Amino acid sequence: MLPGQSAASAKRRIILLASSEKPCNIPPLLMKAKIIVTPKKAVLDPQGKTVQNALEHMGYKGVQAVHVGKYLEVELSGGDKESARKQIDEACRKFLTNPVIEDFQLEITD
Repeated sequence: MLPGQSAASAKRRIILLASSEKPCNIPPLLMKAKIIVTPKKAVLDPQGKTVQNALEHMGYKGVQAVHVGKYLEVELSGGDKESARKQIDEACRKFLTNPVIEDFQLEITD
């Protein structure tokens, strides 16, 4: 097992290598960054309000609030979760979100 690699990821890697009929180079480790972007609580969310009103008109009772956001998945190669987290965090702050009106949650998985 490589540093920072989960047992499940190591097992998948071994299975991939063992199932290959011809010699191959070791495939790069893949990680996935899961990013959820939502409007800040203080920001008016007209799209969320429209969805909330539509749900109420369709008979869904008790819907207190709806917040419409974005979900992104970014596949990354490499084995260092901490450097991947720093890199994607920077990308979120500079490009993937508008920090004035949006918040984001970031998760890095194997």
